[in-house]
Amino acid sequence: MNTQPTSHSPEGSRVRVALVFGGRSDEHAISCATAASVLRAIDRERYDVVPIGITREGRWVLVDDDPHALEIRDGRLPAVPNTGRRVVVPLGGLDHDLRVVGDDGTREDLGPVDVVFPLLHGPFGEDGTIQGFLELADIRYVGCGVLASAAMMDKHIMKLIFASAGLAVGPYTVITDVDWHRDRAACLDAATSLQFPVFVKPARAGSSVGVVKVDGPDELEPAIEKARTHDPKVLVEQGIVGREVECGVLQGRGAEPPRISDCGEVTVLGGGHEFYDFEAKYLDEDSVRIQVPAEVSERVRQEMRHIAATAFEAAGCEGLARVDCFVTEDERVVINEINTMPGFTPFSMYPQVWAASGLTYPELIDELIALALERPLGLR
Repeated sequence: MNTQPTSHSPEGSRVRVALVFGGRSDEHAISCATAASVLRAIDRERYDVVPIGITREGRWVLVDDDPHALEIRDGRLPAVPNTGRRVVVPLGGLDHDLRVVGDDGTREDLGPVDVVFPLLHGPFGEDGTIQGFLELADIRYVGCGVLASAAMMDKHIMKLIFASAGLAVGPYTVITDVDWHRDRAACLDAATSLQFPVFVKPARAGSSVGVVKVDGPDELEPAIEKARTHDPKVLVEQGIVGREVECGVLQGRGAEPPRISDCGEVTVLGGGHEFYDFEAKYLDEDSVRIQVPAEVSERVRQEMRHIAATAFEAAGCEGLARVDCFVTEDERVVINEINTMPGFTPFSMYPQVWAASGLTYPELIDELIALALERPLGLR
């Protein structure tokens, strides 16, 4: 596989990559941990790396190139410090220079960047907001564009797109902020019409933040209220009894079709976790096993790959995505969701399924940067 990117910097110089991480979402710490992994793995002989953190308040700051400070350690969740020098991002045209502003107002020119690698999870980053900002600034970036990022962040819109593409989705109902205030009883009736257990989720969040498994009607209202603390739009999904199996998708070069990895499976081994929740993913890794390749039949494997490619193209995705499905005992495959900026540490599912498919973690970083550099600016 050719992973040699073309630099827009002067001939012979390294490709300049701005890693952007942190952000205003509830997944701030996970984004920092992702950045730590990329900082450790990226080839410093090929890339000049500029780490830029976004604080929880939304301030863009220049961050020390120190992976250790950004890792999850002993249950401690990292955060972007609010003490860095403020970063000023170019507003478009021929100027791609980054600048930093000191507390005394002095400015320093950091020079141009070739590509931005947004390592952001959740709202205000993965949802098309930073993608739109970079589009306006005429800066190339890794990953999906504005529409795909926004649509796939909203689990309701995502399911509508999947269904229109002929993919099987599980039963669900949506509760908007207006619905909840206008007629709470009707919202609860719609949710109780589903078969229990159900999963109550913020419609526009990831990493299982705010997700609650509900076993009966009496638990619904508090679960909805909990989800609403993360997002006023809530999804209630009927639980599907099956295994959680996932595929990684990587955009093809040029007009080539998307590349699909082998399947991986998540198994929760204990630790008091009923499902693959936030704590199991990031704070209690000993309770979770990721098996790649997943032990599924060849028919299921091929169907998973077909579903992953169909979902990726139906959503208009670019760069990368992880597609999650449920496989029932009778080998029915139901798509659950697509993640346009999946967990990206070496121990996360997305890098693991690609490693099993012949692409190492550093090679995966190379390929994503190469795809971003070959992407034209403007409408495409």
